[in-house]
Amino acid sequence: MRGPALPTLLLAASLLVAGCASGPPTGPRGAAHSRLSVEQSSDIAIHALGLVGTPYRYGGNTPEGGFDCSGLIGYVYQSRAGVAPPRTVAQLSGFGAAVDEDELRTGDLVVFGRGRPTHAGIYVGQGRFVHAPSTGGTVRLDNLQSRYWAQQSASYRRP
Repeated sequence: MRGPALPTLLLAASLLVAGCASGPPTGPRGAAHSRLSVEQSSDIAIHALGLVGTPYRYGGNTPEGGFDCSGLIGYVYQSRAGVAPPRTVAQLSGFGAAVDEDELRTGDLVVFGRGRPTHAGIYVGQGRFVHAPSTGGTVRLDNLQSRYWAQQSASYRRP
């Protein structure tokens, strides 16, 4: 391999192994922000729902290998809208534009954590979101108003 390909490959590989609880970003946010159509946002939500049951895997970003939370988001956005979101939750917390909870629409991101973001998912409508929660689990559908999630600090982003 010659020229800038090797550093780019190394950077991509290092981002792939970063997981949900990775530290704050150390450089620019990366991917350019784009505005998704309502149709793309709906397609993102439908695709995310289709991945419910896929095994969790730290650093995972494919249905075959499993997903962590940011890997799930990256896979769905890339495959359905051609958008490459940042790979870490810390970076996702600044991706796109902030949205109020009462303005949520399908395909928006839900980012959890006070101060330092620790988890993220894809909003699919009716107060529900799809996410890859933890080791030993699977991608699942949860309600933002459930006992656990209602107690978490959440912010919302629209790429």
